[in-house]
Amino acid sequence: MTEHDRTFREGMRVRREVLSDEHVDRAEAKKSGFTADFQELITRYAWGTIWTRPGLDRTTRSAITLTAMIAGGYWEELEMHVRAALRNGMTAEEIREVFLQSAIYCSVPAANVAFGIGQRVLTEELGEGFADDLDAGPDPNLDEQPPSTTR
Repeated sequence: MTEHDRTFREGMRVRREVLSDEHVDRAEAKKSGFTADFQELITRYAWGTIWTRPGLDRTTRSAITLTAMIAGGYWEELEMHVRAALRNGMTAEEIREVFLQSAIYCSVPAANVAFGIGQRVLTEELGEGFADDLDAGPDPNLDEQPPSTTR
C-alpha cells in the first residue's frame, strides 16, 4: 500500500468518526465523475493530513472549524460541524462560547445566524431542554467579575 493510499484510508476513517458514517455514506452516494476528485481531495488532505496531525485535539480543531465556518458564512457546513463538534466531545456550553467569541472577531450578524443554527442543531441532537442546564455566564449586575487572563 502506498503512502497516498494510507493517507486516504486514514482520512476516510477520521472523516467517518467526526462527521458520521451516515453523512459520509450520503456524500459518497452523491459522488459523480465531476465531484469524485474533490471528494478524494477533502478526504486525503482535510481529513487524512490535517485532522490526523498530533498538535491539536479534536475539540480544538472543532472550535477552530466552527469559527472558520462562521467567518466565511458557510451555514450548511456550520450545521454539519456543530454535529461534528458534539461527536468530538465539545459541550453545548463550549459551542456557545465559540459563537460568542465569533461575534467579536467575525461579526455580530454572523454570530446571530450561527446561534440560530446552533440552537436548532443542539435541540435536534440533545433535546428541547438542552439549554436549561447551561451556565448563563458572569452576572453583569455583580461588581466582582472573574479575573482576566491576558498574556
